Formats: sequence, structure tokens, C-alpha cells
Amino acid sequence: MASASSPDPVPGNGAHTGPRTGGMNVSFEFFPPKSEKMEETLWAAVTRLAPLRPSFVSVTYGAGGSTRERTHHTVKRLLGETDLAPAAHLTCVDATREEVDAVVREYRTTGVRHFVALRGDSQTGAGGSYTPTPGGYRNAVELVEGLKKIDDFEISVSAYPEKHPESPDFATDIDLLKRKVDNGATRAITQFFFDNDIYERFVERVRKAGVYIPIVPGIVPIHDFTKVARFSAATGATIPAWLAARFEGLEEDAQTRSHVAAAVCAEQVLDLTKRGLTDFHFYTMNRADLVYSICHILGLRAAKPAGEATSAVAA
Repeated sequence: MASASSPDPVPGNGAHTGPRTGGMNVSFEFFPPKSEKMEETLWAAVTRLAPLRPSFVSVTYGAGGSTRERTHHTVKRLLGETDLAPAAHLTCVDATREEVDAVVREYRTTGVRHFVALRGDSQTGAGGSYTPTPGGYRNAVELVEGLKKIDDFEISVSAYPEKHPESPDFATDIDLLKRKVDNGATRAITQFFFDNDIYERFVERVRKAGVYIPIVPGIVPIHDFTKVARFSAATGATIPAWLAARFEGLEEDAQTRSHVAAAVCAEQVLDLTKRGLTDFHFYTMNRADLVYSICHILGLRAAKPAGEATSAVAA
């Protein structure tokens, strides 16, 4: 793990653009650590995954001052100690417009050019009732507009293949996405899903509505099926019966569970590539080994250190 004062950058390629080996681009999401031990876990994950040359890495952003400070610290470390391109999450929760704008300007001075603009969950957590902050941005539509007034940032937003749990219908949900695009969003990253037909039908709806930005699939490797199933219930993501059957009986068998998780996730992504998709965003949960295994199955290989020979020298 690189220390905060380490002069040696973690390998990566923040300037990478365009298709990689096999035409596939990946990006990774991390969350800011809450303790010194979690900081070590996060940086071990960054070090492990950086050589896969992600297009960008994003850092989540929760409500509350301490959480936001941890996000800022993580983004600054990524900028200062790696050559990865970080995208900073922003939400509308518990902050006025002036406070959010000040955060954005601070990020800009450190070199951040990409934001993931989100309304954010209720203060009580995913699935709770959301109340806008007085004097704040009411939703991601307004937040995207505010970001564009400050600078011409790259802006990713969320999309929900199975509809946001608070939306009354798909038409309302897609109209909200279209308004975000009209205000300057350049990419949408989806909530995770496990049925690729659901994603495909969603994209068809979105295109018919006149939204043509990339709709990048959000992919969640299943480190713990019980936890993922619980979170899926709160966010409205369907768990197919066949998927539950894959993990049945593996509650106490972590090794086999990891092998099954890698296979299931790789199968999903490979099927999406057959449908023409090239870009994928992985929700890593700061756990690198499973994500790395999945990427290896998908054909991605770590970048060789500078100067390393690409073939054996003849004797």
C-alpha cells in the first residue's frame, strides 16, 4: 500500500481513451474509508485494480460533513499519488447550493474534471423518503445545471433499468433522465441489474425518448449474496430465481462462493458485449480480488511496468 507521503504513483492510465484489448473499457467505483484499517483496504484495492487501466474511477459521496471530507481526501490522494482519472460523486443531500458550489470549485482547483451528479438517498438510507434541503439543489437535474454553470465538466448521472423506486412510472423516470441530459449530462451509469433483457428494454425506451448519451451498465460482483439481495429489495433491482439458485447452500463456503460470483458476473458482461456493449462500471465495494478475477476472465490484462520487456530475451 502506498502511504500518504509516497512519491511513487500507483500504476494506471488516467489519460486512456478509446477501446482497449477486445474493445472493452471498464471503470471502478470506490467508497471513502471510515477508519485507518478501511483506508488500507481501499488503497490495496486501488493498487490492485489500477494496472487494469480503467477509463476513470469514482468515489462515492454521502450525507454529512465527515463523510464528505473522507471523499475529498480520497479524491485528492488519487490525484496526487496515482495517474488514474477520478470522478467525484456529488449529491444534493444536507447542503445548500452555495455549499455544493464551493465543493465543486475546490475540486476544480485540485484538477477534478469529472463529476457523478446524484440527488442522493434519503438521510435515513436507500428506500427512505427524500426531502430536499432548504436552499439546496432539489434533484440531479438542478445539480447538473449548476455544475455546467461553474465549468464545462464531464458529468455522469444515474439511470434505473427497473425504474427508480420513488418514480410513479417509467415515463416520469425517463423524463427526469432526459432533463439531466438536456442540462449537460454526458453519460449515464445504471443501477445494478442481473437480467440483461431488462437493461436492453430500458435502453430502447430511453432512445425512443430522444436520449442518446452512453448508458453504461453498472455491474455489481456478488461478494455476499444475502447482502446484495437485501440491498436489491431496497432499490428495486430484481434477483432472478436462477441467480439465487447459483448461490444456494454457499453461505458458509466463501471460496466456492467467490468462484461462482466471478463466473456469474463474467457471464453477464460477456452477454452484454455480444449485444454490442463496450463500457462497464464495476461497483467494487473496495474489494479488489473478485473484480480483478472477473476482469481477467473478460480478457483484460494488467499494464506492464514501464521498461519491462514484452518478450523473453533469447539466450
